Amino acid sequence: MPPIVAIVGRPNVGKSTLFNRLAKRRKAITHDRPGVTRDRLEATAELDGRVVTLVDTGGMDFDAPEGLDRQIVVQAEIALTMADVVLFLVDGKAGRTALDDEMAERLRRVGKPVIVAVNKVDGEERIASLTGDFHSWGLPLMPISAAHGHGMGDLAEALAAALPEKQDAPEAEHLESGLRLAVLGRPNAGKSSLVNALLGEDRVIVSEVAGTTRDSVDTELKRGGKRYVFVDTAGVRKRTRITDDLERDSVGKALSSAKRANVAVVVIDATGGVGVQDKRLISYLDKERTPFLIAVNKIDLIAQKDMIALRKDIAEELRMCSHVPVLYIAAAKGKGVAKILPMAEALWKECQIRVGTGALNRAMREVLDKHQPPLVNGRRAKFYYLTQASEAPPTFVFFVSDTERVRDSYAKYLENALRKLFGITMAPVKVVCRGSHKPRE
Repeated sequence: MPPIVAIVGRPNVGKSTLFNRLAKRRKAITHDRPGVTRDRLEATAELDGRVVTLVDTGGMDFDAPEGLDRQIVVQAEIALTMADVVLFLVDGKAGRTALDDEMAERLRRVGKPVIVAVNKVDGEERIASLTGDFHSWGLPLMPISAAHGHGMGDLAEALAAALPEKQDAPEAEHLESGLRLAVLGRPNAGKSSLVNALLGEDRVIVSEVAGTTRDSVDTELKRGGKRYVFVDTAGVRKRTRITDDLERDSVGKALSSAKRANVAVVVIDATGGVGVQDKRLISYLDKERTPFLIAVNKIDLIAQKDMIALRKDIAEELRMCSHVPVLYIAAAKGKGVAKILPMAEALWKECQIRVGTGALNRAMREVLDKHQPPLVNGRRAKFYYLTQASEAPPTFVFFVSDTERVRDSYAKYLENALRKLFGITMAPVKVVCRGSHKPRE
Protein backbone atom coordinates (compact mmCIF):
# COMPACT_ATOMS: atom_id res chain seq x y z
CA MET A 1 0.00 0.00 0.00
CA PRO A 2 1.26 3.52 -0.75
CA PRO A 3 1.74 5.79 2.29
CA ILE A 4 -1.41 7.62 3.39
CA VAL A 5 -1.90 11.38 3.61
CA ALA A 6 -5.06 12.32 5.52
CA ILE A 7 -6.55 15.77 4.98
CA VAL A 8 -8.32 17.01 8.12
CA GLY A 9 -9.77 20.25 9.41
CA ARG A 10 -12.93 21.89 10.65
CA PRO A 11 -15.94 22.18 8.31
CA ASN A 12 -15.81 24.40 5.22
CA VAL A 13 -12.09 25.19 5.06
CA GLY A 14 -11.71 23.68 1.55
CA LYS A 15 -10.55 20.10 2.24
CA SER A 16 -12.38 18.58 -0.73
CA THR A 17 -11.12 21.31 -3.08
CA LEU A 18 -7.56 20.58 -1.94
CA PHE A 19 -8.18 16.82 -2.24
CA ASN A 20 -9.31 17.27 -5.86
CA ARG A 21 -6.39 19.60 -6.59
CA LEU A 22 -3.78 17.13 -5.27
CA ALA A 23 -5.51 14.15 -6.89
CA LYS A 24 -5.68 16.13 -10.18
CA ARG A 25 -9.27 15.12 -10.77
CA ARG A 26 -12.70 16.07 -9.44
CA LYS A 27 -13.44 13.08 -7.25
CA ALA A 28 -14.98 14.82 -4.24
CA ILE A 29 -18.06 17.04 -4.43
CA THR A 30 -17.32 20.63 -3.42
CA HIS A 31 -19.81 23.25 -2.32
CA ASP A 32 -19.91 26.49 -0.33
CA ARG A 33 -22.19 24.82 2.20
CA PRO A 34 -20.42 23.48 5.32
CA GLY A 35 -20.39 19.74 5.99
CA VAL A 36 -20.71 18.49 2.41
CA THR A 37 -18.15 15.69 2.84
CA ARG A 38 -19.26 12.97 5.24
CA ASP A 39 -17.62 9.66 4.37
CA ARG A 40 -13.91 9.10 3.88
CA LEU A 41 -12.87 9.43 0.24
CA GLU A 42 -9.65 7.99 -1.13
CA ALA A 43 -7.65 8.66 -4.29
CA THR A 44 -4.16 7.84 -5.53
CA ALA A 45 -1.93 10.84 -6.22
CA GLU A 46 1.71 11.60 -6.97
CA LEU A 47 3.43 14.14 -4.70
CA ASP A 48 6.89 15.21 -5.80
CA GLY A 49 7.60 11.78 -7.28
CA ARG A 50 6.04 9.77 -4.42
CA VAL A 51 2.82 7.84 -4.96
CA VAL A 52 0.42 8.24 -2.02
CA THR A 53 -3.15 7.53 -1.04
CA LEU A 54 -4.97 10.78 -0.27
CA VAL A 55 -7.87 10.60 2.19
CA ASP A 56 -10.49 13.35 2.29
CA THR A 57 -12.52 13.59 5.50
CA GLY A 58 -15.57 15.38 6.81
CA GLY A 59 -15.24 18.49 8.94
CA MET A 60 -14.29 17.63 12.54
CA ASP A 61 -16.43 19.13 15.25
CA PHE A 62 -15.48 17.55 18.56
CA ASP A 63 -18.60 18.90 20.26
CA ALA A 64 -20.84 17.12 17.75
CA PRO A 65 -23.67 15.24 19.46
CA GLU A 66 -24.45 11.59 18.82
CA GLY A 67 -25.87 10.86 15.41
CA LEU A 68 -24.75 11.78 11.91
CA ASP A 69 -22.35 14.58 12.93
CA ARG A 70 -20.63 12.31 15.43
CA GLN A 71 -20.23 9.57 12.80
CA ILE A 72 -18.50 12.07 10.51
CA VAL A 73 -15.97 12.78 13.27
CA VAL A 74 -15.45 9.04 13.85
CA GLN A 75 -14.67 8.50 10.16
CA ALA A 76 -12.14 11.36 10.26
CA GLU A 77 -10.52 9.88 13.38
CA ILE A 78 -10.17 6.54 11.56
CA ALA A 79 -8.38 8.38 8.76
CA LEU A 80 -5.97 9.87 11.32
CA THR A 81 -5.23 6.40 12.69
CA MET A 82 -4.42 5.12 9.21
CA ALA A 83 -2.35 8.13 8.12
CA ASP A 84 1.43 8.32 7.71
CA VAL A 85 1.27 12.12 7.35
CA VAL A 86 -1.50 14.49 8.46
CA LEU A 87 -2.35 17.52 6.34
CA PHE A 88 -4.17 19.96 8.63
CA LEU A 89 -6.07 22.54 6.58
CA VAL A 90 -7.13 25.89 8.01
CA ASP A 91 -8.83 28.95 6.52
CA GLY A 92 -6.47 31.94 6.28
CA LYS A 93 -9.24 34.43 5.54
CA ALA A 94 -11.40 33.33 8.47
CA GLY A 95 -8.39 33.27 10.79
CA ARG A 96 -7.65 30.98 13.71
CA THR A 97 -10.61 29.62 15.67
CA ALA A 98 -11.00 27.81 18.98
CA LEU A 99 -11.80 24.63 17.07
CA ASP A 100 -8.58 25.02 15.07
CA ASP A 101 -6.64 25.35 18.35
CA GLU A 102 -8.29 22.22 19.75
CA MET A 103 -7.48 20.27 16.59
CA ALA A 104 -3.85 21.43 16.60
CA GLU A 105 -3.49 20.29 20.20
CA ARG A 106 -4.97 16.87 19.41
CA LEU A 107 -2.83 16.45 16.30
CA ARG A 108 0.34 17.07 18.31
CA ARG A 109 -0.56 13.94 20.28
CA VAL A 110 -1.07 11.60 17.32
CA GLY A 111 2.67 11.02 17.02
CA LYS A 112 2.75 11.54 13.26
CA PRO A 113 4.13 14.29 11.01
CA VAL A 114 1.64 17.16 10.76
CA ILE A 115 1.80 19.90 8.13
CA VAL A 116 -0.48 22.92 8.41
CA ALA A 117 -1.76 24.27 5.10
CA VAL A 118 -3.23 27.78 5.39
CA ASN A 119 -5.82 27.93 2.62
CA LYS A 120 -7.22 30.89 0.64
CA VAL A 121 -3.88 32.73 0.52
CA ASP A 122 -4.21 34.03 -3.03
CA GLY A 123 -0.95 35.97 -3.41
CA GLU A 124 2.55 36.45 -2.03
CA GLU A 125 1.64 39.85 -0.64
CA ARG A 126 -1.02 38.31 1.63
CA ILE A 127 1.09 35.53 3.17
CA ALA A 128 2.19 37.46 6.27
CA SER A 129 -1.26 38.83 7.10
CA LEU A 130 -3.15 35.56 6.58
CA THR A 131 -0.71 33.10 8.17
CA GLY A 132 0.51 35.06 11.20
CA ASP A 133 -2.12 33.67 13.61
CA PHE A 134 -1.07 30.07 12.99
CA HIS A 135 2.67 30.24 13.69
CA SER A 136 2.14 29.95 17.46
CA TRP A 137 1.35 26.23 17.08
CA GLY A 138 4.97 25.55 16.16
CA LEU A 139 3.98 23.22 13.31
CA PRO A 140 5.36 23.33 9.73
CA LEU A 141 3.19 25.78 7.83
CA MET A 142 2.48 26.17 4.09
CA PRO A 143 0.44 29.05 2.56
CA ILE A 144 -1.73 27.80 -0.34
CA SER A 145 -4.83 28.43 -2.40
CA ALA A 146 -6.56 25.15 -3.18
CA ALA A 147 -9.05 26.86 -5.50
CA HIS A 148 -6.39 28.61 -7.63
CA GLY A 149 -3.47 26.19 -7.24
CA HIS A 150 -1.08 28.60 -5.53
CA GLY A 151 1.61 26.88 -3.44
CA MET A 152 0.76 23.35 -4.60
CA GLY A 153 4.31 22.54 -5.70
CA ASP A 154 5.81 23.57 -2.35
CA LEU A 155 3.08 21.70 -0.46
CA ALA A 156 3.64 18.49 -2.47
CA GLU A 157 7.37 18.74 -1.80
CA ALA A 158 6.81 19.23 1.95
CA LEU A 159 4.40 16.31 2.15
CA ALA A 160 6.76 14.02 0.23
CA ALA A 161 9.64 14.96 2.55
CA ALA A 162 7.50 14.07 5.60
CA LEU A 163 6.61 10.62 4.30
CA PRO A 164 8.35 7.55 5.72
CA GLU A 165 11.41 6.49 3.76
CA LYS A 166 10.83 4.16 0.87
CA GLN A 167 11.25 0.54 1.87
CA ASP A 168 11.73 -2.52 -0.26
CA ALA A 169 8.26 -3.50 -1.25
CA PRO A 170 7.13 -6.85 0.12
CA GLU A 171 6.26 -9.51 -2.39
CA ALA A 172 3.13 -8.32 -4.11
CA GLU A 173 -0.15 -9.98 -3.26
CA HIS A 174 -1.36 -11.45 -6.53
CA LEU A 175 -5.03 -10.59 -6.72
CA GLU A 176 -7.19 -10.94 -9.77
CA SER A 177 -9.14 -7.83 -10.65
CA GLY A 178 -12.71 -8.43 -9.50
CA LEU A 179 -15.92 -6.64 -10.29
CA ARG A 180 -16.74 -2.98 -9.79
CA LEU A 181 -20.24 -2.75 -8.33
CA ALA A 182 -22.28 0.45 -8.00
CA VAL A 183 -24.96 0.41 -5.30
CA LEU A 184 -27.94 2.56 -6.33
CA GLY A 185 -31.41 3.33 -5.04
CA ARG A 186 -33.68 5.90 -3.45
CA PRO A 187 -32.60 7.77 -0.32
CA ASN A 188 -32.77 5.64 2.83
CA ALA A 189 -33.22 2.34 0.98
CA GLY A 190 -30.25 0.89 2.87
CA LYS A 191 -27.42 1.24 0.33
CA SER A 192 -24.76 2.13 2.89
CA SER A 193 -25.92 -0.64 5.22
CA LEU A 194 -25.53 -3.09 2.34
CA VAL A 195 -22.01 -1.88 1.51
CA ASN A 196 -20.99 -2.19 5.17
CA ALA A 197 -22.53 -5.69 5.37
CA LEU A 198 -20.61 -6.79 2.27
CA LEU A 199 -17.36 -5.36 3.66
CA GLY A 200 -17.90 -6.63 7.18
CA GLU A 201 -17.07 -3.20 8.67
CA ASP A 202 -18.62 0.23 9.17
CA ARG A 203 -16.81 1.79 6.22
CA VAL A 204 -19.54 4.23 5.19
CA ILE A 205 -21.87 6.23 7.40
CA VAL A 206 -25.35 4.83 8.01
CA SER A 207 -28.02 7.21 9.26
CA GLU A 208 -31.79 7.51 9.31
CA VAL A 209 -31.26 10.97 7.78
CA ALA A 210 -32.21 10.64 4.12
CA GLY A 211 -29.44 11.81 1.77
CA THR A 212 -26.59 10.99 4.18
CA THR A 213 -24.33 9.77 1.36
CA ARG A 214 -23.33 12.54 -1.05
CA ASP A 215 -20.09 11.53 -2.73
CA SER A 216 -19.77 8.20 -4.54
CA VAL A 217 -17.50 6.32 -2.14
CA ASP A 218 -15.20 3.61 -3.57
CA THR A 219 -14.26 0.82 -1.17
CA GLU A 220 -12.14 -2.26 -1.85
CA LEU A 221 -12.87 -5.80 -0.73
CA LYS A 222 -10.37 -8.64 -1.09
CA ARG A 223 -12.06 -12.01 -1.24
CA GLY A 224 -11.28 -15.34 -2.88
CA GLY A 225 -8.10 -14.04 -4.51
CA LYS A 226 -9.94 -11.12 -6.12
CA ARG A 227 -10.09 -7.39 -5.47
CA TYR A 228 -13.64 -6.01 -5.70
CA VAL A 229 -14.66 -2.35 -5.60
CA PHE A 230 -18.02 -1.29 -4.16
CA VAL A 231 -19.30 2.20 -4.91
CA ASP A 232 -21.82 3.55 -2.42
CA THR A 233 -23.80 6.34 -4.08
CA ALA A 234 -26.19 9.13 -3.18
CA GLY A 235 -29.90 8.37 -3.13
CA VAL A 236 -31.58 8.98 -6.49
CA ARG A 237 -34.81 10.97 -6.35
CA LYS A 238 -37.15 12.13 -9.08
CA ARG A 239 -35.38 14.89 -11.00
CA THR A 240 -38.24 17.39 -10.64
CA ARG A 241 -37.98 17.10 -6.85
CA ILE A 242 -34.29 18.03 -6.86
CA THR A 243 -34.11 21.77 -6.37
CA ASP A 244 -30.74 21.71 -4.58
CA ASP A 245 -27.63 21.93 -6.81
CA LEU A 246 -25.66 19.91 -4.24
CA GLU A 247 -28.12 17.01 -4.48
CA ARG A 248 -28.16 17.34 -8.27
CA ASP A 249 -24.38 16.94 -8.29
CA SER A 250 -24.61 13.90 -5.98
CA VAL A 251 -27.24 12.20 -8.14
CA GLY A 252 -25.22 12.94 -11.28
CA LYS A 253 -22.19 11.21 -9.75
CA ALA A 254 -24.40 8.25 -8.74
CA LEU A 255 -25.66 7.69 -12.28
CA SER A 256 -22.16 8.19 -13.66
CA SER A 257 -20.91 5.51 -11.25
CA ALA A 258 -23.51 3.10 -12.65
CA LYS A 259 -22.16 3.61 -16.16
CA ARG A 260 -18.59 2.91 -15.00
CA ALA A 261 -19.51 -0.18 -13.00
CA ASN A 262 -19.47 -3.76 -14.26
CA VAL A 263 -22.69 -4.49 -12.38
CA ALA A 264 -25.16 -2.19 -10.62
CA VAL A 265 -27.07 -3.26 -7.52
CA VAL A 266 -30.41 -1.48 -7.18
CA VAL A 267 -31.55 -1.44 -3.55
CA ILE A 268 -35.31 -1.23 -3.01
CA ASP A 269 -36.85 -0.60 0.41
CA ALA A 270 -39.31 -3.46 0.95
CA THR A 271 -41.30 -1.42 3.47
CA GLY A 272 -42.19 1.14 0.82
CA GLY A 273 -42.63 -1.23 -2.09
CA VAL A 274 -41.60 -0.36 -5.63
CA GLY A 275 -41.83 3.42 -5.86
CA VAL A 276 -42.05 5.65 -8.90
CA GLN A 277 -38.37 6.52 -8.68
CA ASP A 278 -37.43 2.82 -8.37
CA LYS A 279 -39.29 2.26 -11.64
CA ARG A 280 -37.53 5.18 -13.29
CA LEU A 281 -34.13 3.93 -12.18
CA ILE A 282 -34.85 0.40 -13.39
CA SER A 283 -36.08 1.79 -16.71
CA TYR A 284 -32.94 3.95 -17.04
CA LEU A 285 -30.59 1.02 -16.41
CA ASP A 286 -32.56 -1.23 -18.76
CA LYS A 287 -32.48 1.39 -21.51
CA GLU A 288 -28.73 1.88 -21.03
CA ARG A 289 -28.28 -1.92 -21.09
CA THR A 290 -26.42 -1.75 -17.79
CA PRO A 291 -26.01 -5.16 -16.13
CA PHE A 292 -27.90 -4.92 -12.84
CA LEU A 293 -29.57 -6.94 -10.14
CA ILE A 294 -32.16 -5.90 -7.60
CA ALA A 295 -31.73 -6.29 -3.85
CA VAL A 296 -35.05 -5.90 -2.03
CA ASN A 297 -33.89 -4.74 1.41
CA LYS A 298 -35.43 -4.69 4.91
CA ILE A 299 -37.49 -7.88 4.42
CA ASP A 300 -37.04 -8.48 8.15
CA LEU A 301 -39.60 -5.69 8.60
CA ILE A 302 -42.18 -7.33 6.29
CA ALA A 303 -44.79 -9.72 7.65
CA GLN A 304 -44.68 -13.16 6.03
CA LYS A 305 -48.21 -12.75 4.72
CA ASP A 306 -47.17 -9.59 2.83
CA MET A 307 -44.16 -11.16 1.09
CA ILE A 308 -46.31 -12.81 -1.60
CA ALA A 309 -47.78 -9.44 -2.61
CA LEU A 310 -44.29 -7.85 -2.57
CA ARG A 311 -42.84 -10.54 -4.84
CA LYS A 312 -45.80 -10.18 -7.19
CA ASP A 313 -45.32 -6.41 -7.30
CA ILE A 314 -41.61 -6.78 -8.12
CA ALA A 315 -42.35 -9.32 -10.88
CA GLU A 316 -44.98 -7.01 -12.37
CA GLU A 317 -42.59 -4.04 -12.45
CA LEU A 318 -39.89 -6.16 -14.11
CA ARG A 319 -42.06 -7.66 -16.82
CA MET A 320 -40.30 -5.58 -19.51
CA CYS A 321 -36.88 -6.71 -18.24
CA SER A 322 -37.77 -10.01 -16.60
CA HIS A 323 -34.19 -11.24 -17.01
CA VAL A 324 -33.03 -9.08 -14.08
CA PRO A 325 -32.21 -11.23 -11.02
CA VAL A 326 -33.90 -10.32 -7.72
CA LEU A 327 -32.59 -11.07 -4.23
CA TYR A 328 -34.44 -10.49 -0.95
CA ILE A 329 -32.17 -9.32 1.86
CA ALA A 330 -31.97 -7.65 5.26
CA ALA A 331 -28.67 -5.75 5.07
CA ALA A 332 -28.71 -4.53 8.69
CA LYS A 333 -28.85 -8.15 9.86
CA GLY A 334 -26.66 -9.61 7.11
CA LYS A 335 -29.47 -11.82 5.82
CA GLY A 336 -29.11 -12.81 2.15
CA VAL A 337 -26.14 -10.50 1.61
CA ALA A 338 -23.75 -13.39 0.86
CA LYS A 339 -25.69 -14.15 -2.34
CA ILE A 340 -24.97 -10.79 -3.97
CA LEU A 341 -21.35 -11.31 -5.06
CA PRO A 342 -21.93 -14.78 -6.61
CA MET A 343 -25.00 -13.46 -8.41
CA ALA A 344 -23.08 -10.45 -9.73
CA GLU A 345 -20.24 -12.73 -10.88
CA ALA A 346 -22.68 -14.99 -12.75
CA LEU A 347 -24.37 -11.98 -14.33
CA TRP A 348 -21.05 -10.49 -15.48
CA LYS A 349 -19.93 -13.87 -16.88
CA GLU A 350 -23.04 -13.95 -19.05
CA CYS A 351 -22.20 -10.46 -20.30
CA GLN A 352 -18.95 -11.83 -21.78
CA ILE A 353 -20.65 -14.42 -23.98
CA ARG A 354 -19.35 -14.60 -27.55
CA VAL A 355 -21.23 -16.52 -30.25
CA GLY A 356 -19.66 -17.38 -33.59
CA THR A 357 -21.17 -15.91 -36.75
CA GLY A 358 -21.98 -19.34 -38.18
CA ALA A 359 -23.93 -20.37 -35.09
CA LEU A 360 -25.69 -17.01 -35.06
CA ASN A 361 -26.89 -17.26 -38.64
CA ARG A 362 -28.11 -20.83 -38.19
CA ALA A 363 -30.01 -19.52 -35.16
CA MET A 364 -31.38 -16.62 -37.19
CA ARG A 365 -32.80 -18.98 -39.82
CA GLU A 366 -34.43 -21.06 -37.09
CA VAL A 367 -35.92 -17.98 -35.44
CA LEU A 368 -37.23 -16.54 -38.72
CA ASP A 369 -38.72 -19.86 -39.83
CA LYS A 370 -40.58 -20.12 -36.54
CA HIS A 371 -42.02 -16.60 -36.68
CA GLN A 372 -41.72 -14.46 -39.81
CA PRO A 373 -41.52 -10.66 -39.49
CA PRO A 374 -44.97 -9.06 -39.73
CA LEU A 375 -46.18 -7.35 -42.88
CA VAL A 376 -45.76 -3.58 -42.75
CA ASN A 377 -47.55 -1.68 -45.51
CA GLY A 378 -47.90 -4.95 -47.39
CA ARG A 379 -44.22 -5.95 -47.25
CA ARG A 380 -41.91 -7.80 -44.88
CA ALA A 381 -38.39 -6.86 -43.94
CA LYS A 382 -35.82 -9.28 -45.36
CA PHE A 383 -33.19 -10.48 -42.88
CA TYR A 384 -29.86 -11.13 -44.59
CA TYR A 385 -27.39 -12.04 -41.86
CA LEU A 386 -26.56 -11.64 -38.19
CA THR A 387 -23.34 -10.90 -36.33
CA GLN A 388 -22.28 -10.14 -32.75
CA ALA A 389 -20.79 -6.67 -32.60
CA SER A 390 -19.60 -6.60 -28.98
CA GLU A 391 -19.90 -7.96 -25.47
CA ALA A 392 -20.85 -6.44 -22.11
CA PRO A 393 -23.62 -6.25 -23.03
CA PRO A 394 -23.89 -8.88 -25.80
CA THR A 395 -24.86 -6.84 -28.86
CA PHE A 396 -26.31 -8.59 -31.93
CA VAL A 397 -26.68 -6.80 -35.26
CA PHE A 398 -29.24 -7.96 -37.85
CA PHE A 399 -28.70 -6.71 -41.38
CA VAL A 400 -32.10 -6.20 -43.00
CA SER A 401 -33.60 -4.75 -46.16
CA ASP A 402 -35.62 -2.04 -44.39
CA THR A 403 -35.21 -1.24 -40.70
CA GLU A 404 -38.51 0.69 -40.60
CA ARG A 405 -40.38 -2.55 -41.28
CA VAL A 406 -38.98 -4.13 -38.07
CA ARG A 407 -41.39 -3.31 -35.27
CA ASP A 408 -40.20 -2.99 -31.64
CA SER A 409 -42.33 -6.01 -30.74
CA TYR A 410 -40.52 -8.14 -33.34
CA ALA A 411 -37.11 -6.90 -32.13
CA LYS A 412 -38.17 -8.02 -28.63
CA TYR A 413 -39.11 -11.43 -30.07
CA LEU A 414 -35.63 -11.68 -31.63
CA GLU A 415 -34.02 -10.78 -28.30
CA ASN A 416 -36.02 -13.39 -26.39
CA ALA A 417 -35.26 -16.04 -29.03
CA LEU A 418 -31.52 -15.33 -28.83
CA ARG A 419 -31.68 -15.51 -25.04
CA LYS A 420 -33.34 -18.92 -25.17
CA LEU A 421 -31.01 -20.34 -27.84
CA PHE A 422 -27.77 -19.24 -26.17
CA GLY A 423 -28.73 -19.46 -22.50
CA ILE A 424 -28.55 -15.74 -21.70
CA THR A 425 -30.84 -15.59 -18.68
CA MET A 426 -29.64 -12.56 -16.70
CA ALA A 427 -27.46 -10.31 -18.85
CA PRO A 428 -28.89 -7.40 -20.84
CA VAL A 429 -29.01 -8.07 -24.58
CA LYS A 430 -28.92 -5.39 -27.26
CA VAL A 431 -30.53 -6.09 -30.64
CA VAL A 432 -29.72 -3.67 -33.47
CA CYS A 433 -31.17 -3.71 -36.99
CA ARG A 434 -29.13 -2.11 -39.77
CA GLY A 435 -30.14 -1.47 -43.36
CA SER A 436 -28.44 -3.52 -46.07
CA HIS A 437 -29.31 -4.00 -49.74
CA LYS A 438 -27.94 -7.48 -50.17
CA PRO A 439 -26.80 -10.55 -48.24
CA ARG A 440 -23.14 -10.80 -47.22
CA GLU A 441 -21.12 -12.86 -49.68
